[in-house]
Amino acid sequence: MMKIINDLRFIFFPKGFEKYGYLGTQIWNEDGDCFKALYPLVLALDHEAKPKWCPRWFLRFLHVYGDDNSIVRVRYRPLHNLKNKLTKGIAFIDWKTKWYDYDLRISIHAPKHLQDLADDIEYGFANRGRQEELVRQIKELDPNASIIWGSIKRLEEQLEKLENKVVDL
Repeated sequence: MMKIINDLRFIFFPKGFEKYGYLGTQIWNEDGDCFKALYPLVLALDHEAKPKWCPRWFLRFLHVYGDDNSIVRVRYRPLHNLKNKLTKGIAFIDWKTKWYDYDLRISIHAPKHLQDLADDIEYGFANRGRQEELVRQIKELDPNASIIWGSIKRLEEQLEKLENKVVDL
């Protein structure tokens, strides 16, 4: 009984980011850096996938009862096929960080322009994360160091010079 109530709440009264649940999105921390990076992609996926005439609650209904609220399981094939036809097969498959907090990996089923957006988000997230890490290391060695953002290579060279200076002392 509780499952049915939770399913109906998800379909008709989604909480925050759940309204895009029909895409397969699973982002649980809406205050995190990953959420802020992925949110524009989810909005673009929603814009591309959702037909103008079709309400989101219907797509969530198809996701719950056609796909069993999963990206891999099919509960009822006709509803699953209808959802795929309406959304053009667009789905947010997975996201994760690997090796470092800033090494974001995104998996989606979407047209090339949305794949390119996902790639750009991955690259930008990793680039900014690596720069922030280097700046932290530089500031540990020299709190008054002048920081010029924008180039990882330049920051790595600056850090190497500071490390060499510390070793020479």
